[in-house]
Amino acid sequence: MNAFLLYLLKSTLLLAVFDAFFLLVMRRSGHFRFNRVVLLLGSVACLLLPLIPLRFHTPTLYTMWIAPAVIGVADGVAGVAESAADAAAGVASGRAFALPGWPACLLALYLAGAAATLIYYLRSYGGMFRLLRHTPGERHDGYTLHLLDQDTPSFSWLRHIVLSRSDFARYPAILTHEKTHVRCGHSTDLLLSSLLTVFQWFNPLVWVCRGELKLLHEYEADDFVLNQGIDATQYQLLLVKKAVGEKRFLLANGFNHAQLKNRITMMQTPAGAAWKKFSLLLLIPLLAATVLLLAECTSRESATPAVEQTAETETLPSVAPETKAVPVEDESEPISFALVETKPRFDGGDANKFSHWVNQNLQYPPEAKEKKIQGRVTLQFTVEKDGSVTDVKVLRSPDQILSDAAVAVISNSPKWTPGYVNGEPVRVIYNYPVLFQLK
Repeated sequence: MNAFLLYLLKSTLLLAVFDAFFLLVMRRSGHFRFNRVVLLLGSVACLLLPLIPLRFHTPTLYTMWIAPAVIGVADGVAGVAESAADAAAGVASGRAFALPGWPACLLALYLAGAAATLIYYLRSYGGMFRLLRHTPGERHDGYTLHLLDQDTPSFSWLRHIVLSRSDFARYPAILTHEKTHVRCGHSTDLLLSSLLTVFQWFNPLVWVCRGELKLLHEYEADDFVLNQGIDATQYQLLLVKKAVGEKRFLLANGFNHAQLKNRITMMQTPAGAAWKKFSLLLLIPLLAATVLLLAECTSRESATPAVEQTAETETLPSVAPETKAVPVEDESEPISFALVETKPRFDGGDANKFSHWVNQNLQYPPEAKEKKIQGRVTLQFTVEKDGSVTDVKVLRSPDQILSDAAVAVISNSPKWTPGYVNGEPVRVIYNYPVLFQLK
């Protein structure tokens, strides 16, 4: 679940960079087909780039901020672990409670939005298919023509063209326009764009670029019609005349569905110079920089933590012996908890069970009680391939006395079930905050 949310966030950032560049630099260049191909292929590339594994041994924007923000708790980000522990403050000692599952809530919200967007599209597509199914069509070379007796806006979808009989008889330019949509495969573009907006329904730039794609379709069809020798002024008057009408199927390519002013303006604007196509090269360093900022970190010191439970200690259930982590000979770098496919498990359970064990075995130091020392100790440890806990270290602590007590109990942890990646056990870094609080 976390892996999907992190992928979704990475792809969103890449799409935001790409779409913003396209809208600011390329949308008015006049190279309609080129821009259309760039918009489609660039969107696909932004979805694929996050799948390429790229890791560094130094902290990155992803490991310091993005992954912790999605997962919900991270000691590498100031204040996040504290807020998680504070949620458990005031609860009676010896009990462990799960924090709200923010990743699950985010995923549920995302799926609800995607489902609503999909339903919106399916309803429109369903109405369009019903019309095509119930209207007789005449097969022509490369398309099927459906003529309606009533006055209706024309549109095309896949290899089907819908026209009113009056428009078919009086305005051959409309048929030429719709045939261009069919010949260029614009419906396939819209179908792919619809799937992208379902996947990225929360991203406003994706919706804006979908509208831009439909405009590019109209620009391309208008340009082809004018190149057939049709008078530009008469064609523009026809656009104005047909612009008033019911927009029945907003997902199809329609003669009068796009923004009229933009279409007329683009007809009067000469195509930009060919060198403007090379402005696309400016996008390469922008996307490359974004990918580098989103790279993962394999460093032991800066790996992203992902703790889902905190412990609170007020009494002294039992005494934990002072032990130290036993080093292992395997020198392979541990992996962040957030990036592990199968998470390590304690005694067959989740972080709640580990918190319960900590609360049962954690000793509140008498000296700290006498001095009224309390606060939160944030620890980091590694769950080895054999499930043992090693490399216990203190990341943040209000006092050395509390640090020693927390390290002692974590170092004495029973073996875990190790984490797995691609079916193989791996070393996993785990961050764990322990709250010492006096009544």
